[in-house]
Amino acid sequence: MSLVRRCSRTACGRPAVATLTYVYADSTAVLGPLATYAEPHCYDLCAEHSERLTAPRGWDVVRLSDGSAPPRPSGDDLEALANAVREAARPPERPAEAKGPGRGGPTAGETRRGHLRVLRSPES
Repeated sequence: MSLVRRCSRTACGRPAVATLTYVYADSTAVLGPLATYAEPHCYDLCAEHSERLTAPRGWDVVRLSDGSAPPRPSGDDLEALANAVREAARPPERPAEAKGPGRGGPTAGETRRGHLRVLRSPES
């Protein structure tokens, strides 16, 4: 007996990655991650068949994600990324007053470059 569960579709021998269950009372087909155990009234599907799944007319398909796949970036995510890149590329603002020690400015033997500091060794 094979330890790998196979797709339930006829003539498909690919490994199963999702489980399909029908909820007849709600006219809903639920496609979720591969179930822990093979159930008699559930269907295991391979990646190709789970992507191409359609339900009968008038039925709803609910696709549950298992959380292991990374979510696809939304428009908001891409916009936030673009804003962060623009902000990082913007030259730093120079204040009119010179900052001294204790006010966040460079101290003796210290050079500031953006958000990084270079400390001189005591020998030099």
